[in-house]
Amino acid sequence: MPGNHGTRGRNLSVMSFWPTQEHWSVKIPLHTPHYRMPSLEETGFAPLADADFDVPVAEYETLEYMDWKSGGDTNFAPLASADGQLDCRGFWDKGKTDKDALWTSNADLAPTLKQYVDGIGANFGRVRIIKLEPQDREQALRSIHRDDNNRFNPDDEGWVVRTWVELTDNPDSYMLLMDNGPDGLPDRATERRVPLHRGSRFIVDTQRLWHVVVHLGDQPRYALITSVESTPELDRWVESQSPARV
Repeated sequence: MPGNHGTRGRNLSVMSFWPTQEHWSVKIPLHTPHYRMPSLEETGFAPLADADFDVPVAEYETLEYMDWKSGGDTNFAPLASADGQLDCRGFWDKGKTDKDALWTSNADLAPTLKQYVDGIGANFGRVRIIKLEPQDREQALRSIHRDDNNRFNPDDEGWVVRTWVELTDNPDSYMLLMDNGPDGLPDRATERRVPLHRGSRFIVDTQRLWHVVVHLGDQPRYALITSVESTPELDRWVESQSPARV
């Protein structure tokens, strides 16, 4: 439901897959000197009020997509990249932190989304539309991971996090989030499910939290994903966009 911005501590059924210490995410740093926002300190997640603007279907369905797998059977349409090219690779492949991105040719076809990202007022990195094919919980868990958002990020700058805007209406689907246990693997007791109805927005420390989307629809799910640098100004924006304030 639109007012349900996540639940925690659900009873989980027995699952045949679970990450081990060999999972590549375990090696991604968790504790660094970077500035982190108070709004994400407790849980690594903050709900935002639903979007108050409509995004024309053409702004995400007619873009140039690339076959790039992350969190399931996915394709991505880059709106901003390290050098303005249609490239889904991490910015580190070009010697950059996931910040100071340049708009791609796709952005010209998505003016509403470009204006939204610019309006956040943050230094942004990767800006992409994800197209995710349906996958149930068991399928999704095979792709649960943490992101490597802060490679090459100077210690005296802000921690890179990610924010979402859901473009299609999938109220039965959800983003699955889990914090880390003492062993560095997902802690089942911290499970949160974020519903993915059209217009839902949220911000997540995806380098801290294990995450993946369980998409129970019968059509692809589309969403805008933006990497942004944590600053006091962005923290104030998050607070101003909270469901209680908007």
